[in-house]
Amino acid sequence: KSKMLKRILKISPRLGLFPVGKAGTVPSIWCQRSKVYTKTGDKGTSSLYTGERHHKSSDYFEALGTVDELNSHIGFSVSLLYRREDNSAEIHQLEEIQSRLMDAGAHIATPRDSKGEAKKKLTEFYASHVQQLETWIDDMDVNLPPLTSFILPSGGEAASSLHICRSICRRAERRTASLLKEGKVDEEVLKFLNRLSDYFFTLGRHIAHKERNPETTWKKSKVQVTCSQVNYLFV
Repeated sequence: KSKMLKRILKISPRLGLFPVGKAGTVPSIWCQRSKVYTKTGDKGTSSLYTGERHHKSSDYFEALGTVDELNSHIGFSVSLLYRREDNSAEIHQLEEIQSRLMDAGAHIATPRDSKGEAKKKLTEFYASHVQQLETWIDDMDVNLPPLTSFILPSGGEAASSLHICRSICRRAERRTASLLKEGKVDEEVLKFLNRLSDYFFTLGRHIAHKERNPETTWKKSKVQVTCSQVNYLFV
């Protein structure tokens, strides 16, 4: 055997690679695969990064699931932005945010009051992530017309998708706030989600104006709502 083959055969188990073939021969198939399903959550619980298990309806998984949902919607927004060749900067920002949301998820899955110091250090969330969002917001906002009234989610397909990201981000923030209250996450994660919703609002406006699509403003009803009408809404 060559020295290279010997080395591959030696380190392959550590890499999760297992040769299929006769012993001492060049393997015909290399497998680096694990099953998508584990069945460990079939009874309604799942584990955090620390190994502790909680019910899937817990605050941890409500927050983690909403962050994941947000990330999926960002991916959809990115696919819409790819339709124009001049959106590379915005796409780069959103893809960076997707990775930072993965960091936020890792942080949430590692309670700050747990004993695993090494894992807590590995999943620290940094203030620089918040500062980056603020820089992006300011760079876009300076070129936007000032707001004179509330705007409704609008401005075209891509802009409207970013408003969906904004509203999901607000929910992710609310879910994470309960964990912060209990000392399970650091304040920087909540700051990031709070600033991120402002980013989506600003980016949505930015894309609408870039595509020359009108923004729809809120027009307050001129009809006097009676008590009976209000009661009907809550029946």
